[in-house]
Amino acid sequence: MKQFKGRPVVAGSCTANALVSHGGFNTLASFQNALQFGDKTAKCGDQNNADLYEKPMVGTALCLPQTIGSTTGGMVLYCAKAMNRNPACMLFSEHIDSLACAGAVLAAVWTDEPMVTVDCLGQEFLDYVKDGMKITVEPDGTVTVD
Repeated sequence: MKQFKGRPVVAGSCTANALVSHGGFNTLASFQNALQFGDKTAKCGDQNNADLYEKPMVGTALCLPQTIGSTTGGMVLYCAKAMNRNPACMLFSEHIDSLACAGAVLAAVWTDEPMVTVDCLGQEFLDYVKDGMKITVEPDGTVTVD
């Protein structure tokens, strides 16, 4: 077990299994099948992300360095949350970008419960965590990896 301390962007607590991307996360490409074609498990549709491609993202602790891609990224995250096709939490090793931050905050304001989001967890976090590890997030940004 190891603990990491990040900055809570959308505070909350949750426990979920890790799903890890070591490359940038293209929000639109990743969630497109879930939002347009009804994939309720939200299998990652970004064929350029070998770590996540075709893996279900719903209910996971999505661990990533940063998001990349379209200016629609924030709205995509909000829509995924509104449609219950979102990860349980998003954990960024780097600073969150403004678009992903906007989507996480909008989802927290406009839906019933927040999609917990923590950034600045550091490269050591992303190097340590592996798919399937149990992750617990506390409201103060403490992330415990079992």
